[in-house]
Amino acid sequence: MALAQVVQDVLNGDLPKAPSNASEFRDLQLRLIESANSEDGSLDDGIDCKACRNRGYFVTWDDDNQCRANRECECMVRRRNIRRLRLSGMEDLVRRYTFANWKVAEPWQRVAKQMAEDYAREKRGWFLAAGNSGTGKTHLCTAICAALINEGYDTRYVLWRDFSTNAKAAVGDAEEYRRLLDPLKTAKVVYIDDLFKVRKGDRPTDADVKLAFELLNARYNDTSKLTLISTEWTIEGLLDIDEALGSRIYERAKRHHLNFSGRANWRLRE
Repeated sequence: MALAQVVQDVLNGDLPKAPSNASEFRDLQLRLIESANSEDGSLDDGIDCKACRNRGYFVTWDDDNQCRANRECECMVRRRNIRRLRLSGMEDLVRRYTFANWKVAEPWQRVAKQMAEDYAREKRGWFLAAGNSGTGKTHLCTAICAALINEGYDTRYVLWRDFSTNAKAAVGDAEEYRRLLDPLKTAKVVYIDDLFKVRKGDRPTDADVKLAFELLNARYNDTSKLTLISTEWTIEGLLDIDEALGSRIYERAKRHHLNFSGRANWRLRE
């Protein structure tokens, strides 16, 4: 008998026979638990869990002899990871960019992968991948984020050009501006992809610099936050754009700083 039917019978006044001894009471407990755990749930997330029947939990008896949904199914770890990926905006990226499919054809690629894996393991400070387009900056930063998401870290992804356009348009709307920036200031992990991406020969606008400083300074002031940045600007270029901003990035990322300047664009290889 399903749990819903048991409840309905009770509401209709058709009360089950009260157990007369400990053995009958234990038998009633087991039947109620079995009934509750046979109910189908409504969770989706692309996972069909046979163990919990997509409820995400199991019903057991607690120490106070109360029947409660107090044991989480192992599938919930995977479900939360999938939700974090969707919230972070990285769902498609993590399928394409992994540590496993990073090409190690040259020594510098081996060094770059090792530094990225070290950062994902140590989880300390910032990670900066700077230099030429097509050298794998986004690939390694995404692989790091995927590893952190799988460990349960609140991770957000920002494509700078899109984010800056939306944030600058919202400057006159305080509520919308906070809605865009506050989650990035407080998230445990933020990945800023293509910081200060501009047309060749151009420089970031003052509004871009101001926006970047507000976001990164908030994260700089909380050393527990992890920040990943990919950019075509070197540290020297970032310092030239704004010394206060560039020096903060350098200080936090100096232990995990990849400089891809001068490396070939692998997208153009034959």
